[in-house]
Amino acid sequence: MHKRTFLHTSLVLAAASLFGQAQAQTTSIKFQLDWRFEGPSALFLTPVAKGYFKAAGLDVAVDAGNGSGGTVTRVASGAYDMGFADLAALMEFHANNPDAPNKPVAVMMVYNDTPASVMALKKSGIKTPADLNGKKLGAPVFDAGRRAFPIFSKANNITGVTWTAMDPPLRETMLVRGDVDAITGFTFTSLLNLEARGVKAEDVTVLPYPSYGVKLYGNAIIASPKMVKENPGAIKAFLEAFAKGAKDVIGNPSAAIADVKARDGIVNVPLETRRLQLAIDTVINSPNARAEGFGQVNGPRLSLMASQVSDAFNTKTRVNPDLVWNGSFLPAKAALDVLPKK
Repeated sequence: MHKRTFLHTSLVLAAASLFGQAQAQTTSIKFQLDWRFEGPSALFLTPVAKGYFKAAGLDVAVDAGNGSGGTVTRVASGAYDMGFADLAALMEFHANNPDAPNKPVAVMMVYNDTPASVMALKKSGIKTPADLNGKKLGAPVFDAGRRAFPIFSKANNITGVTWTAMDPPLRETMLVRGDVDAITGFTFTSLLNLEARGVKAEDVTVLPYPSYGVKLYGNAIIASPKMVKENPGAIKAFLEAFAKGAKDVIGNPSAAIADVKARDGIVNVPLETRRLQLAIDTVINSPNARAEGFGQVNGPRLSLMASQVSDAFNTKTRVNPDLVWNGSFLPAKAALDVLPKK
Protein backbone atom coordinates (compact mmCIF):
# COMPACT_ATOMS: atom_id res chain seq x y z
CA MET A 1 0.00 0.00 0.00
CA HIS A 2 2.73 2.36 0.97
CA LYS A 3 4.67 1.42 -2.16
CA ARG A 4 1.68 2.21 -4.37
CA THR A 5 1.18 5.55 -2.62
CA PHE A 6 4.84 6.36 -3.07
CA LEU A 7 4.71 5.55 -6.78
CA HIS A 8 1.56 7.65 -7.22
CA THR A 9 3.11 10.57 -5.38
CA SER A 10 6.29 10.26 -7.46
CA LEU A 11 4.33 10.29 -10.70
CA VAL A 12 2.34 13.35 -9.62
CA LEU A 13 5.51 15.19 -8.66
CA ALA A 14 7.21 14.23 -11.92
CA ALA A 15 4.20 15.42 -13.94
CA ALA A 16 4.12 18.67 -11.96
CA SER A 17 7.82 19.16 -12.58
CA LEU A 18 7.43 18.62 -16.31
CA PHE A 19 4.45 20.99 -16.39
CA GLY A 20 6.45 23.58 -14.49
CA GLN A 21 9.32 23.24 -16.97
CA ALA A 22 6.92 23.65 -19.89
CA GLN A 23 5.45 26.74 -18.26
CA ALA A 24 8.91 28.15 -17.62
CA GLN A 25 9.89 27.60 -21.25
CA THR A 26 6.91 29.57 -22.59
CA THR A 27 7.89 33.11 -23.51
CA SER A 28 5.22 35.80 -23.31
CA ILE A 29 5.30 38.37 -26.13
CA LYS A 30 3.20 41.53 -26.19
CA PHE A 31 2.69 42.47 -29.83
CA GLN A 32 1.27 45.75 -31.15
CA LEU A 33 -0.26 46.12 -34.61
CA ASP A 34 0.04 49.32 -36.64
CA TRP A 35 -3.73 49.76 -36.87
CA ARG A 36 -7.06 48.37 -35.74
CA PHE A 37 -8.24 44.84 -36.44
CA GLU A 38 -8.81 44.76 -40.20
CA GLY A 39 -8.18 42.22 -42.96
CA PRO A 40 -4.36 42.40 -42.93
CA SER A 41 -4.22 41.76 -39.17
CA ALA A 42 -5.13 38.15 -40.02
CA LEU A 43 -1.40 37.74 -40.74
CA PHE A 44 -0.87 37.82 -36.96
CA LEU A 45 -4.22 36.64 -35.63
CA THR A 46 -4.25 33.41 -37.67
CA PRO A 47 -1.00 31.99 -36.25
CA VAL A 48 -2.39 32.79 -32.79
CA ALA A 49 -5.71 31.09 -33.57
CA LYS A 50 -4.05 28.04 -35.14
CA GLY A 51 -1.67 27.59 -32.23
CA TYR A 52 1.49 28.13 -34.27
CA PHE A 53 2.97 30.55 -31.73
CA LYS A 54 1.98 28.29 -28.85
CA ALA A 55 3.63 25.29 -30.52
CA ALA A 56 6.80 27.40 -30.79
CA GLY A 57 6.78 27.99 -27.03
CA LEU A 58 5.34 31.50 -27.25
CA ASP A 59 2.35 33.11 -25.57
CA VAL A 60 1.62 35.96 -28.01
CA ALA A 61 -0.92 38.68 -27.18
CA VAL A 62 -1.81 40.82 -30.22
CA ASP A 63 -3.22 44.30 -29.59
CA ALA A 64 -4.66 46.79 -32.09
CA GLY A 65 -2.69 49.98 -32.77
CA ASN A 66 -3.32 53.57 -33.82
CA GLY A 67 -0.50 54.28 -36.24
CA SER A 68 3.04 53.09 -36.91
CA GLY A 69 4.63 55.99 -35.02
CA GLY A 70 2.84 54.95 -31.84
CA THR A 71 3.84 51.32 -32.33
CA VAL A 72 7.51 52.21 -32.70
CA THR A 73 7.38 54.40 -29.58
CA ARG A 74 5.66 51.72 -27.49
CA VAL A 75 8.12 49.03 -28.51
CA ALA A 76 10.96 51.45 -27.74
CA SER A 77 9.52 52.16 -24.30
CA GLY A 78 9.27 48.47 -23.45
CA ALA A 79 5.47 48.53 -23.23
CA TYR A 80 5.51 46.03 -26.11
CA ASP A 81 8.12 43.43 -27.01
CA MET A 82 7.45 43.40 -30.74
CA GLY A 83 5.23 45.17 -33.25
CA PHE A 84 4.22 45.82 -36.83
CA ALA A 85 5.14 49.23 -38.19
CA ASP A 86 6.02 51.22 -41.28
CA LEU A 87 9.78 51.06 -41.84
CA ALA A 88 9.89 54.80 -42.56
CA ALA A 89 8.46 55.49 -39.09
CA LEU A 90 11.14 53.28 -37.55
CA MET A 91 13.84 55.08 -39.54
CA GLU A 92 12.51 58.44 -38.41
CA PHE A 93 12.59 57.36 -34.76
CA HIS A 94 16.22 56.22 -35.07
CA ALA A 95 17.36 59.41 -36.79
CA ASN A 96 15.48 61.77 -34.47
CA ASN A 97 16.53 59.94 -31.29
CA PRO A 98 20.21 59.13 -31.89
CA ASP A 99 20.98 58.96 -28.17
CA ALA A 100 17.93 56.92 -27.16
CA PRO A 101 19.10 53.79 -25.33
CA ASN A 102 16.28 51.61 -26.70
CA LYS A 103 15.77 51.75 -30.45
CA PRO A 104 13.71 48.92 -31.98
CA VAL A 105 14.97 47.15 -35.08
CA ALA A 106 13.14 45.64 -38.06
CA VAL A 107 13.58 41.87 -38.19
CA MET A 108 11.27 40.80 -41.05
CA MET A 109 9.81 42.65 -44.04
CA VAL A 110 6.10 41.98 -44.62
CA TYR A 111 4.92 44.78 -46.94
CA ASN A 112 7.74 44.73 -49.47
CA ASP A 113 6.30 47.87 -51.09
CA THR A 114 4.74 50.84 -49.37
CA PRO A 115 0.92 50.65 -49.56
CA ALA A 116 0.77 54.45 -49.79
CA SER A 117 -0.96 56.11 -52.73
CA VAL A 118 -2.65 59.33 -53.76
CA MET A 119 -6.37 58.89 -54.40
CA ALA A 120 -8.78 61.28 -56.10
CA LEU A 121 -12.25 61.11 -57.60
CA LYS A 122 -12.05 60.85 -61.38
CA LYS A 123 -14.55 63.67 -61.77
CA SER A 124 -11.87 66.00 -60.36
CA GLY A 125 -9.88 65.55 -63.57
CA ILE A 126 -6.88 64.16 -61.70
CA LYS A 127 -5.46 61.28 -63.74
CA THR A 128 -1.69 61.51 -63.31
CA PRO A 129 0.76 62.88 -60.72
CA ALA A 130 1.19 66.02 -62.88
CA ASP A 131 -2.47 66.82 -62.30
CA LEU A 132 -1.74 67.31 -58.58
CA ASN A 133 0.15 70.56 -59.20
CA GLY A 134 -1.46 73.34 -57.19
CA LYS A 135 -4.08 71.03 -55.67
CA LYS A 136 -5.33 70.71 -52.10
CA LEU A 137 -4.45 67.36 -50.55
CA GLY A 138 -5.72 65.93 -47.29
CA ALA A 139 -4.50 63.35 -44.78
CA PRO A 140 -3.84 62.98 -41.04
CA VAL A 141 -0.51 64.57 -40.17
CA PHE A 142 0.98 61.19 -39.23
CA ASP A 143 -0.20 59.38 -42.37
CA ALA A 144 2.64 57.44 -44.00
CA GLY A 145 1.71 58.66 -47.47
CA ARG A 146 1.63 62.27 -46.37
CA ARG A 147 4.98 61.98 -44.58
CA ALA A 148 6.55 60.41 -47.66
CA PHE A 149 4.84 62.74 -50.14
CA PRO A 150 8.01 64.83 -50.66
CA ILE A 151 9.63 61.70 -52.15
CA PHE A 152 6.62 61.13 -54.44
CA SER A 153 6.57 64.85 -55.26
CA LYS A 154 10.26 64.97 -56.15
CA ALA A 155 10.00 61.85 -58.33
CA ASN A 156 7.12 63.37 -60.29
CA ASN A 157 7.97 67.12 -60.29
CA ILE A 158 4.85 68.13 -58.35
CA THR A 159 4.67 71.70 -57.02
CA GLY A 160 2.25 74.03 -55.28
CA VAL A 161 0.43 71.43 -53.17
CA THR A 162 -1.34 72.61 -49.99
CA TRP A 163 -2.35 70.30 -47.16
CA THR A 164 -5.42 69.94 -44.97
CA ALA A 165 -5.15 67.82 -41.83
CA MET A 166 -7.96 65.76 -40.35
CA ASP A 167 -8.60 62.78 -38.09
CA PRO A 168 -8.44 59.42 -39.93
CA PRO A 169 -12.23 58.77 -39.96
CA LEU A 170 -12.81 62.06 -41.83
CA ARG A 171 -10.24 61.58 -44.59
CA GLU A 172 -12.43 59.83 -47.17
CA THR A 173 -15.53 61.81 -46.15
CA MET A 174 -13.76 65.10 -46.90
CA LEU A 175 -12.71 63.80 -50.33
CA VAL A 176 -16.27 62.77 -51.16
CA ARG A 177 -17.58 66.16 -50.00
CA GLY A 178 -15.04 67.99 -52.15
CA ASP A 179 -13.24 69.62 -49.22
CA VAL A 180 -9.95 68.37 -50.69
CA ASP A 181 -8.92 67.43 -54.24
CA ALA A 182 -7.08 64.27 -53.28
CA ILE A 183 -5.95 62.27 -50.25
CA THR A 184 -3.00 60.10 -49.32
CA GLY A 185 -3.40 56.80 -47.52
CA PHE A 186 -2.87 53.07 -47.74
CA THR A 187 -4.64 51.94 -50.91
CA PHE A 188 -6.31 48.97 -49.26
CA THR A 189 -7.61 51.22 -46.48
CA SER A 190 -8.81 54.36 -48.24
CA LEU A 191 -10.13 52.77 -51.43
CA LEU A 192 -12.46 50.48 -49.50
CA ASN A 193 -13.40 53.29 -47.11
CA LEU A 194 -14.46 55.34 -50.14
CA GLU A 195 -16.61 52.46 -51.34
CA ALA A 196 -18.23 52.33 -47.90
CA ARG A 197 -19.19 55.99 -48.49
CA GLY A 198 -20.93 55.19 -51.75
CA VAL A 199 -18.09 55.74 -54.24
CA LYS A 200 -17.50 53.05 -56.86
CA ALA A 201 -13.94 51.80 -57.24
CA GLU A 202 -13.99 52.60 -60.96
CA ASP A 203 -14.69 56.25 -60.13
CA VAL A 204 -11.46 56.60 -58.14
CA THR A 205 -8.04 57.51 -59.53
CA VAL A 206 -5.36 55.61 -57.61
CA LEU A 207 -1.71 56.68 -57.94
CA PRO A 208 0.31 54.04 -56.03
CA TYR A 209 3.67 55.32 -54.85
CA PRO A 210 5.56 52.22 -56.10
CA SER A 211 4.13 52.73 -59.60
CA TYR A 212 5.45 56.29 -59.75
CA GLY A 213 9.10 56.09 -58.82
CA VAL A 214 8.87 55.60 -55.03
CA LYS A 215 10.65 52.39 -54.00
CA LEU A 216 10.02 52.59 -50.27
CA TYR A 217 9.51 49.49 -48.19
CA GLY A 218 6.28 49.29 -46.21
CA ASN A 219 5.56 47.59 -42.90
CA ALA A 220 7.97 45.30 -41.09
CA ILE A 221 7.95 43.28 -37.88
CA ILE A 222 10.02 45.13 -35.29
CA ALA A 223 11.57 43.95 -32.02
CA SER A 224 12.74 45.72 -28.90
CA PRO A 225 16.48 45.89 -28.13
CA LYS A 226 15.73 43.96 -24.91
CA MET A 227 14.29 41.07 -26.93
CA VAL A 228 17.22 41.15 -29.34
CA LYS A 229 19.72 41.01 -26.51
CA GLU A 230 18.01 38.73 -24.01
CA ASN A 231 15.80 36.42 -26.05
CA PRO A 232 16.93 36.11 -29.68
CA GLY A 233 15.58 32.56 -29.77
CA ALA A 234 12.05 33.84 -29.12
CA ILE A 235 12.33 36.27 -32.05
CA LYS A 236 13.41 33.43 -34.34
CA ALA A 237 10.57 31.24 -33.09
CA PHE A 238 8.09 34.08 -33.59
CA LEU A 239 9.17 34.73 -37.18
CA GLU A 240 9.04 31.06 -38.13
CA ALA A 241 5.54 30.65 -36.66
CA PHE A 242 4.46 33.91 -38.30
CA ALA A 243 5.72 32.75 -41.71
CA LYS A 244 3.78 29.51 -41.34
CA GLY A 245 0.63 31.49 -40.55
CA ALA A 246 1.26 33.97 -43.35
CA LYS A 247 1.38 31.12 -45.86
CA ASP A 248 -2.05 29.97 -44.66
CA VAL A 249 -3.46 33.50 -44.85
CA ILE A 250 -2.11 34.15 -48.35
CA GLY A 251 -3.39 30.76 -49.50
CA ASN A 252 -6.90 31.22 -48.11
CA PRO A 253 -7.74 34.84 -47.19
CA SER A 254 -11.46 34.10 -46.80
CA ALA A 255 -10.83 31.54 -44.07
CA ALA A 256 -8.33 33.82 -42.31
CA ILE A 257 -10.89 36.61 -41.90
CA ALA A 258 -12.72 34.38 -39.42
CA ASP A 259 -9.77 34.91 -37.06
CA VAL A 260 -10.17 38.69 -37.39
CA LYS A 261 -13.92 38.39 -36.81
CA ALA A 262 -13.19 36.40 -33.65
CA ARG A 263 -11.21 39.34 -32.26
CA ASP A 264 -13.60 42.08 -33.42
CA GLY A 265 -17.16 40.90 -33.89
CA ILE A 266 -18.30 44.00 -35.77
CA VAL A 267 -15.95 43.66 -38.74
CA ASN A 268 -17.56 43.47 -42.17
CA VAL A 269 -16.42 40.06 -43.40
CA PRO A 270 -16.79 40.63 -47.19
CA LEU A 271 -15.14 44.07 -46.92
CA GLU A 272 -12.22 42.85 -44.82
CA THR A 273 -11.72 39.83 -47.07
CA ARG A 274 -11.33 42.21 -50.02
CA ARG A 275 -9.02 44.44 -47.99
CA LEU A 276 -6.79 41.49 -47.12
CA GLN A 277 -6.74 40.26 -50.72
CA LEU A 278 -5.86 43.76 -51.93
CA ALA A 279 -2.99 43.95 -49.44
CA ILE A 280 -1.70 40.56 -50.56
CA ASP A 281 -1.89 41.46 -54.25
CA THR A 282 -0.31 44.91 -53.98
CA VAL A 283 2.35 44.82 -51.25
CA ILE A 284 2.87 41.26 -49.95
CA ASN A 285 2.96 39.16 -53.13
CA SER A 286 4.36 42.00 -55.23
CA PRO A 287 6.98 41.65 -57.99
CA ASN A 288 9.59 43.15 -55.65
CA ALA A 289 8.69 40.67 -52.89
CA ARG A 290 9.00 37.74 -55.28
CA ALA A 291 12.34 39.07 -56.54
CA GLU A 292 13.85 39.75 -53.11
CA GLY A 293 12.20 36.92 -51.18
CA PHE A 294 9.47 37.13 -48.57
CA GLY A 295 10.67 38.70 -45.32
CA GLN A 296 13.92 40.00 -46.76
CA VAL A 297 15.31 43.32 -47.98
CA ASN A 298 17.69 44.43 -50.70
CA GLY A 299 20.73 46.29 -49.33
CA PRO A 300 21.03 49.08 -51.94
CA ARG A 301 17.26 49.66 -51.90
CA LEU A 302 17.30 49.89 -48.09
CA SER A 303 20.13 52.42 -48.26
CA LEU A 304 18.28 54.50 -50.85
CA MET A 305 15.19 54.52 -48.63
CA ALA A 306 17.27 55.61 -45.62
CA SER A 307 18.60 58.55 -47.63
CA GLN A 308 15.16 59.51 -48.95
CA VAL A 309 13.55 59.34 -45.51
CA SER A 310 16.36 61.47 -44.05
CA ASP A 311 15.61 64.17 -46.62
CA ALA A 312 11.82 63.96 -46.76
CA PHE A 313 11.33 63.77 -42.99
CA ASN A 314 14.08 66.33 -42.30
CA THR A 315 15.51 64.15 -39.53
CA LYS A 316 17.97 65.39 -36.91
CA THR A 317 20.62 62.93 -38.08
CA ARG A 318 20.92 60.81 -41.22
CA VAL A 319 19.28 57.39 -41.10
CA ASN A 320 21.83 54.59 -40.83
CA PRO A 321 20.31 51.58 -42.65
CA ASP A 322 22.62 49.18 -40.80
CA LEU A 323 21.06 50.16 -37.47
CA VAL A 324 17.39 49.80 -38.41
CA TRP A 325 17.51 46.32 -39.96
CA ASN A 326 18.64 43.00 -38.45
CA GLY A 327 17.99 40.02 -40.72
CA SER A 328 19.81 37.48 -38.54
CA PHE A 329 16.57 36.15 -37.00
CA LEU A 330 14.93 35.21 -40.30
CA PRO A 331 13.90 31.55 -40.69
CA ALA A 332 15.52 29.21 -43.19
CA LYS A 333 14.75 29.70 -46.87
CA ALA A 334 12.21 26.85 -46.92
CA ALA A 335 10.19 28.45 -44.11
CA LEU A 336 10.11 31.75 -46.02
CA ASP A 337 8.68 30.10 -49.13
CA VAL A 338 5.18 31.46 -48.50
CA LEU A 339 4.34 33.35 -51.70
CA PRO A 340 2.25 31.66 -54.41
CA LYS A 341 4.11 30.81 -57.58
CA LYS A 342 3.30 32.99 -60.59
